Amino acid sequence: MTDTNRATSIEQWTSVQAYTLAVICLLVGIASGWFIHGSQSPAAIATETPSASAPAVGSANAGAQTPTPAQMQKMADTQAGPLIEKLKADPTNAGLLQNIGNIYYDAQQFPTAIEYYQRALKVQPENTGVRTDMATAYWYTGNADAAIAEFQKSLSYEPNKANTLFNLGIVEWQGKMDIDKAVATWQKLLDMNPNYEGKDKVLELMAQAKKHSGVKPGTPAKPLQ
Repeated sequence: MTDTNRATSIEQWTSVQAYTLAVICLLVGIASGWFIHGSQSPAAIATETPSASAPAVGSANAGAQTPTPAQMQKMADTQAGPLIEKLKADPTNAGLLQNIGNIYYDAQQFPTAIEYYQRALKVQPENTGVRTDMATAYWYTGNADAAIAEFQKSLSYEPNKANTLFNLGIVEWQGKMDIDKAVATWQKLLDMNPNYEGKDKVLELMAQAKKHSGVKPGTPAKPLQ
C-alpha cells in the first residue's frame, strides 16, 4: 500500500479512531510479519520484521488484552464506514476501494480486504501495489496458489517490483517449500534492484531458506507468523 494512500485513509478518521486501530494492530502483530505492503518503503523491513526469538507483544505489555476477531471486525467496520458511505456515490473510485481494503487488511479481516482489492483492480488492474497486497491477503487466508498467481500477475505489469518479489519468495518458500524458486526469486529481486534498501533482510531470508534445502519441494511449511 502506498504511504500516500494510507495517509489519505487515516486522515479521514478521527485521531482517536486511528490510534485505537493502530494499537489493536500492534497487539495482534499484523504489522510485524515478514511480508511488506505492496508499495511500502523497503527501508521499513528492518524495523518491521521481528526476530524469531522476539517476545510476543502481549508479554511486553502485561495486562494488555488481545482483541477478539469480532472486536477487530467491529473496529474495521467503524473505520471503514465513512468511506463506504462515500463509495455509494462513487462505486468505481479505485482510491476509496483500496483504502477500505487497507483498513480490513490491517484489522486481519482478509476475505473482506480481498473483496475490496478485487473491486479496485477491476478499475485499475495494473495497480501492482494493490495486487501485491491482495496476494498477501490470499496467503493469510491459507491460499498459497492464489497468492502466487496474483504475485505473478503483478510482475507481468512491473517485472522488477521489489516488494512483490520479496513476498513471492516467502510464499514459494513457506507455502510450497520450493527453496530453489524462493532463492531464485530473491536473487532476481537483488539483480533487478541493485540499490534495494532491504538487501540485508533478503540475504538473511535466502540463508535461512537454504538451511531447509533438504526438505522435499512441495511439502507445505507452517506459515510465518
